[in-house]
Amino acid sequence: MPDPSQPTVKQQRDARRAVKVVAMQKQLAAQKRNRRIGLTAAITGGALVIGLIVTFVVVSATPKPDPSAIDIPGLTTFGTLTPTHVDGAVDYQADYGMNPPAGGNHNAVWLNCGVYDQPQQNENAVHSLEHGAVWITYDPSALTPAEIDTLRGEVPGTYSILSPYPALPAPVVISAWSAQVQLDGVDDPRLQLFIQKFWKSATAPEPGAACTGALDGPGKVS
Repeated sequence: MPDPSQPTVKQQRDARRAVKVVAMQKQLAAQKRNRRIGLTAAITGGALVIGLIVTFVVVSATPKPDPSAIDIPGLTTFGTLTPTHVDGAVDYQADYGMNPPAGGNHNAVWLNCGVYDQPQQNENAVHSLEHGAVWITYDPSALTPAEIDTLRGEVPGTYSILSPYPALPAPVVISAWSAQVQLDGVDDPRLQLFIQKFWKSATAPEPGAACTGALDGPGKVS
């Protein structure tokens, strides 16, 4: 019989999640505050008669996060991965210890970036990671329809894939080439930190290569 004086597993998980959320919210707030300060200073120093110059100064003066300086608790990296094109399936769990995959051998055809409501082929999605995309996967049994809609609003409009992935080790997992974080849910602030750090990352084998014009997987929504 459970000891009523001890917190349940769910209570312990919720407590840990609350601590993570507070820490990440502080970090995101600091970044937003810096951007706001830079924007205000640029606007104050400008004038309408030099509108084009002011616009340029505002954009240039707005601080951008240094990806290398962004710290993400729980981040897993997989070292140097060889981006070899192969035929057939790849056992990413056995070969690399990944679930879902975050790089390695993959199909020669990449998956077109976008939102999907059906699971996608690992080997094609990994090719998209090679091009600098991020892949947001979620366990459909762990999220409500409203939470899935919320998640769709959190992903970048380009160089991102969102798709269900049954039996994930967490409700949401976000991956880039050789990097991955297991998230506690759709409101986990590490989602946006990961996107800031790895979206279109220069550390991908082929950053900036196309994320369209190849394979539309099943269930593409947008």
